[in-house]
Amino acid sequence: MDKKTIIYKIICAVVVIGVAVLLLSGLLNKGVRTNSGPLTGEDVKHVTVKAPEETAYDGTIKADAWQAAFPEITLSMKANKDNAEIIDYLEQDPYLVSIYEGFGFAKEYGSARGHEYTMEDVHNTARPHAMANCLTCKTPNFAKLVETEGVSVYTKSFDEVWEQIHSEGENISCYTCHGNDAGNGGALRVTHTYVNKALTGDALSSIDPATVSCGQCHIEYYFTPTDKETMMPYRDVESMTPEAILAYYDAMVLPDGTVGFSDWTQESTGAKLLKAQHPEFETYLLGKHASDLSCADCHMEVKLNEDGTVYHSHELVSPLDSEAILATCVRCHGDTNMVQKVRRIQDSVTTKERLVGENLAAFKEALADANKAAAEGAVGAKTEEQLTAVRKVYREAQWFFDFCYVENAEGAHNSELAFRCLDLAQARIDVGMELLSMEPGTSMTAEEYIETASRMLEEALKLLGK
Repeated sequence: MDKKTIIYKIICAVVVIGVAVLLLSGLLNKGVRTNSGPLTGEDVKHVTVKAPEETAYDGTIKADAWQAAFPEITLSMKANKDNAEIIDYLEQDPYLVSIYEGFGFAKEYGSARGHEYTMEDVHNTARPHAMANCLTCKTPNFAKLVETEGVSVYTKSFDEVWEQIHSEGENISCYTCHGNDAGNGGALRVTHTYVNKALTGDALSSIDPATVSCGQCHIEYYFTPTDKETMMPYRDVESMTPEAILAYYDAMVLPDGTVGFSDWTQESTGAKLLKAQHPEFETYLLGKHASDLSCADCHMEVKLNEDGTVYHSHELVSPLDSEAILATCVRCHGDTNMVQKVRRIQDSVTTKERLVGENLAAFKEALADANKAAAEGAVGAKTEEQLTAVRKVYREAQWFFDFCYVENAEGAHNSELAFRCLDLAQARIDVGMELLSMEPGTSMTAEEYIETASRMLEEALKLLGK
């Protein structure tokens, strides 16, 4: 046997042994890793499988039907049931009861639990829900119903639609993010019609699908005045700022011809107020990380199971509680202790948030007293025109505070925006309190009063560099 033949046989033997090892370890065609660092989404090999024939009553495919094809994913999704703790924000921050007076959040406001509780929690809440639009993000079956029957579904009674879907419906599930295409290579689908109405063309395609998927629900939204349809108050990322959203609401022409949208009119102050929801989508997209990371990168661990399959866990976690996700931060942050860094940011935001919130509540009570004095015809009371000017300042202060407070990352998604919102709120609180403290005998027309309020606010914002 010549030397070349011996070398050839040795090479063949090495190749055969190598392939055998890969097959035995289950790594071949199961997301073979191309680097030795921490697992990332790039290591996940998406597969295409035929959709199950079994569907729910409305044609949606339930998570259980996908379990045979994606056992790790469906099992991890059910683990969201472990996220069961509820923080009572009204007990934690009592000033909220005053700020939200006259609105449902003054009755009950707790932290959201895992997605496995969405149906249960919306049904049991003490906040009133006369219409079905409260189900918008709680179950994929409602999204399917809107897609099938149109926006008239939003104005149906909550109880009517609940009876229709709750017995066979699901909590947030595979359909919410994938439609019935979960087996199509991990393809993501927008299943909420209002997203496609608000964000079209480049405005939608420019955002990472793994962020849009979560952003279908983790957003600031409102119910349209005409048909109570859930809607987003912007048309692109640039108009997602709290200032732009406020301007959108202020300029809205209502069905009766008046201008200016509000969620409710507060009886004690007479102010037409806005209730921010949970603007994680907007806050994150306006921050520095959105250009490089998606929601999935920071909240869905990439895992390796025993047979070598690399997959995205669908148990949604805080990156601060995940060693696997924290390990990916080193690519940009090096050996920075990220838990300490983020906790410091969150502590700073919540400390300032509490101070501004208490100041806002004091402003609200002072405005309520002034409003009562005017209603009773007290000597030296503010005129209605003067109160209108202060109410506008209060509306804006409450909006900027709330935009920060209800964003669930406590500054971690975008600390610059969080602090800016609190500064903008405090500037308006200071102006409002000064206007209310003006001597009763101050000779000033309504126009001069409004002009003074605008000038004072402009000067306050200039000092803040806003």
